Amino acid sequence: MDQLAAIRVFLRVAERGSFTQAADDLQLSRAVVSHHVAGLERHLGARLLGRTTRRVTLTEAGLEYLGNCRRIVAELDAADEAIRHGRERPEGRLRVDVPTTFGRHLLVPALPAFLERFPGLELDVRMNDRVVDLEAERVDVAVRVGSVDHPGLIARPIARPRMATCGSPQYLARFGVPARPEDLEGHQLLGLSNPQTGRPREWTMRVAGRDKPVKLPFRAVFDSPEAPVLAAVAGGGLCHSLNLMVRDAIAAGQLQEVLKPYATEAAPIYVVYPESQRGSAKVRAFADFAAELMKGFERAAPVARAAPPAVAGDVAP
Repeated sequence: MDQLAAIRVFLRVAERGSFTQAADDLQLSRAVVSHHVAGLERHLGARLLGRTTRRVTLTEAGLEYLGNCRRIVAELDAADEAIRHGRERPEGRLRVDVPTTFGRHLLVPALPAFLERFPGLELDVRMNDRVVDLEAERVDVAVRVGSVDHPGLIARPIARPRMATCGSPQYLARFGVPARPEDLEGHQLLGLSNPQTGRPREWTMRVAGRDKPVKLPFRAVFDSPEAPVLAAVAGGGLCHSLNLMVRDAIAAGQLQEVLKPYATEAAPIYVVYPESQRGSAKVRAFADFAAELMKGFERAAPVARAAPPAVAGDVAP
């Protein structure tokens, strides 16, 4: 029995929860996949997988073995990668998953420079706003907004953006420029729905050193992060979006930021990749490039904000 080959097959079956899907991924027959797993179980004298007609599950021994195998294979792959390609020669296909906003506003415009820097790389870029399973969907590296708590992922923080409240010059000329959060009452607020709950996401403002919710109704709510920005540009109201999403519209004079002293920090942005990609030259190249993009953005649009004026009734923490 080729134990390493059997281990790789076992990992794929465990990750996919299916012999058939693992066979498709590995371009092997289902019989060969079953043979590898059965041989590994005989070698260990333990049952690793529970099989039913509908699903495959890990036994207690299988769960313990899975963690050890992942570490062994990750270290072996990293060693192979370092020898095969070298630390400064990223080559081959790189599967990348990024949020739509990051992709459209930062990554895609910068791709020519990235591809010129690394001519041996072939990119497969996917832009969406759902959290994908990197191992199951065979993604090498991803950009994530918000906390990353998956034990099988390595997360590298690259930025901490802020929120920006904006309206078009025409809208603000008609409805007035809010100077304090309470001035938002009577304005047309353009919201974004939470994909998990379907409810509008709350706006927050930094008042007296604390982030406080803005409890006002929305005139319109959208399920796409870019839609409130487009609606604001069209004069439909005020949006409350990541500063990287509104930078170009502000530079073009289509939007004007308001309430900047009360802006709050947004969720941090990370580059994440599976343990199996630790030491990968091509993943490291993308991670470094993504960090450069965010640093360049922050230099052009600094996150520092002035201290807000005192508000009657506020109590310092």
